[in-house]
Amino acid sequence: MNNYALTLIIKPDLDEKARQGILESITKQMDKVEKEEMWGAKDLVYPIKHLNKGWYAHYLFTASPDKISPLDKALKINEDVIRYLIVRV
Repeated sequence: MNNYALTLIIKPDLDEKARQGILESITKQMDKVEKEEMWGAKDLVYPIKHLNKGWYAHYLFTASPDKISPLDKALKINEDVIRYLIVRV
């Protein structure tokens, strides 16, 4: 088991139910969530995909290394996720 940090930016125009659905599907792929921070809607420094705002979430979690690749792929194909970064800590 390794420790990881995940920060992601979701489209700001999603309703609460859709946003929670995305976040729950992501956390199901983690073994244990140590810390979960919802930073909310913030201005982006530069436009990404023609958006000037994004909804931020940050997770500290533990997972086996073989679960990171499927998580990365799921985040990559989700069109509601603007940007994300997974870092081993």
